[in-house]
Amino acid sequence: MEQEEEASAREDAGSQLILRIERPVYDEASIRSQLLHQKENSTTFCQRLAGKFRCSSEKAKAVAQSFLPILSWLPSYPVKQFLFSDVISGLSTGVVQLPQGPAVALLFLVPCFYGLYSSFYPVLLYTFFGTSRHVSIGTFAVISLMIGGVAVREAPESQFLYPVNGSNSSVVLNKDACDARRVQVVAVLTTLVGIIQMIFGLLRFGFVSVYLTEPLVRGFTTAAAMHVVISQLKYFLGVKTKRFSGPLSAIYSVIAVFSQITKTNIPSLLLGLVCLVFLYGIKVLNERFKKRLLVPIPGEIIVVIVSTGVSFGLSLAETHEVDVVGKIPTGLRPPTVPEFSLIPKLIPDAFAVAIVGFSMTISLAKIFALKHGYSVDGNQELIALGLCNFIGSFFQTFAVTSSMSRSLVQESTGGKTQIAGLLSSLVVLLVVVAIGFVFQPLPQTALAAIIMVNLIGMFKQFRDIPNLWRTSKIELAIWLVSFTASVLLGLDYGLLAAIAFAIITVIYRTQSPRSSILGHVSNTGLYYDVNEYEEASEYEGIKIFHSNSSIYFANSDLYVSKLKEKVTLTPCLWMWEKETLAAPFVLRAAVKTPQKLVFSAAVEAVFLEPLSPVRSIILDWTTASFIDSVGAKAIKQVIKEYAAVDVRVVIAGCNRNLLAELDSLQFFTGDMNTSMVFPTVHDAVLHCQNSSSR
Repeated sequence: MEQEEEASAREDAGSQLILRIERPVYDEASIRSQLLHQKENSTTFCQRLAGKFRCSSEKAKAVAQSFLPILSWLPSYPVKQFLFSDVISGLSTGVVQLPQGPAVALLFLVPCFYGLYSSFYPVLLYTFFGTSRHVSIGTFAVISLMIGGVAVREAPESQFLYPVNGSNSSVVLNKDACDARRVQVVAVLTTLVGIIQMIFGLLRFGFVSVYLTEPLVRGFTTAAAMHVVISQLKYFLGVKTKRFSGPLSAIYSVIAVFSQITKTNIPSLLLGLVCLVFLYGIKVLNERFKKRLLVPIPGEIIVVIVSTGVSFGLSLAETHEVDVVGKIPTGLRPPTVPEFSLIPKLIPDAFAVAIVGFSMTISLAKIFALKHGYSVDGNQELIALGLCNFIGSFFQTFAVTSSMSRSLVQESTGGKTQIAGLLSSLVVLLVVVAIGFVFQPLPQTALAAIIMVNLIGMFKQFRDIPNLWRTSKIELAIWLVSFTASVLLGLDYGLLAAIAFAIITVIYRTQSPRSSILGHVSNTGLYYDVNEYEEASEYEGIKIFHSNSSIYFANSDLYVSKLKEKVTLTPCLWMWEKETLAAPFVLRAAVKTPQKLVFSAAVEAVFLEPLSPVRSIILDWTTASFIDSVGAKAIKQVIKEYAAVDVRVVIAGCNRNLLAELDSLQFFTGDMNTSMVFPTVHDAVLHCQNSSSR
């Protein structure tokens, strides 16, 4: 007999939409036999495979545009509408990038001009391969500090100390050899980071960033900002200290700096303080008047020019021993092949840098894409970053990601496309090729001030703590563990510890789901927690059990325990068997509960006759997304236990994927069949009411 289903919606003036549905009560057996039938797929596997590799002009164009996103927008670039904005944005971003590149190079503990190379090649490459229109690619303090720790570990200064005049009592550091070795280490690490990112992109692993939850990333980057500031204290104060790496390196560095506090270089400190106060003031002005300013006031470049002039005019390096940038070679370096023999030692570090770098880029890219109404491709972003790092490493650039401060400048000054990024890289190229020597007297304390001020936004993330305390204690715990572990253990081990803790919180949530008994709201077909809503009331003889979790090996026992606790009826079958006079009875299974004993002759079976009026239990699985073999066995067992005391258990709200898993687990065998599964809780309730009335 053909079944009819009618749904109508009516909206009268001043009234709500009304939903009316009249249909039979379905169970899974009737759905499969009457309502739903699988589509027959006439396409063979070979045909589908051939379709994947079939070439056409449209497919070739789509592949080319996917790999080179610039081809999708450059041919239709609106010159009149976008060019002026991109030029202003590119020049502004380039001016900001000029001092930040050499400043961040201090974190690598290599000559500052290498930071300029990292501000040119990767930015140029990202213009062609990136999908974001607004992020500014280049050096970033957090990534730089992670790489700097690796450089110190693999090329410590102790390996480059040589005796003076053949005496072991007096040694001198061969700084050129130390710098050259660290450049090799960082270049190889960057190569490896690029390879990992490209492989991840080709394998469509753009989803890995979801495992770095926002509280984890914000706690981690705040800890990284702490490391960066601590590493810059010695430049700011003008003291000489050893660079530490590994667990507790931050504490050791602070102790080392303060142990040398009496040797502070006063001119260096005073110049650094003036730069710090000036930059902070400019930052406040730019933020307060950003709507009135055509472009932000370039505080960093002003500091670089003025401090360089003061240093040169007063001969600070010669007369006051203020550390300066030093020699900056003119022109670009020829490509060189990294020393690949170092790769085995750097694989764990490369994975950490690759994932953190990508996560920062995709996070910023998604923010700008959402704001300006376009989309970014996470997999292509991985490929773009991988190419920037891999190709750039042959030109002695270091691993890059997006910079928050420069990206905000590029976006806020009107940047429309990566033409702005291309122009900013050309500004850097001009300095590298023509006028780099001008900045040789630049004091390192000024660069340290630039880095510290640009980290103010990171330290504002401490405001997350009270917000998370009010909204989510678990996310607060992730933030605090990420921050504390990264500060104390170092950024590499700290990141691993934070990820492990975040995964543990997921396991904890699935192992400790919230469970409840549902009741109906009259004349609605809706079901809610009876302990939470006074309008929700239970049907007589029916218990509807809801748990907001899937059922698998880690929580199946807890699921069953909560079910028995909430239903307040514990099924029990005691099997007693006479064995010996010394031990006349052996207990096979027992549960404490109100009971009445019924004895038989040879084998004495003791059943509980339920004092509760419950006749049916409905398991609401609307929130369950998967089940494994352990969970399926636990559910089958509890259904059999309740059946032994004449209480029927049915399942409601099962999605099709979960049903397919139950089929593959051979759940519907023996006494279990598809007629015990219902598409909605209301279907199950009506079925149970009809069964009990017979």
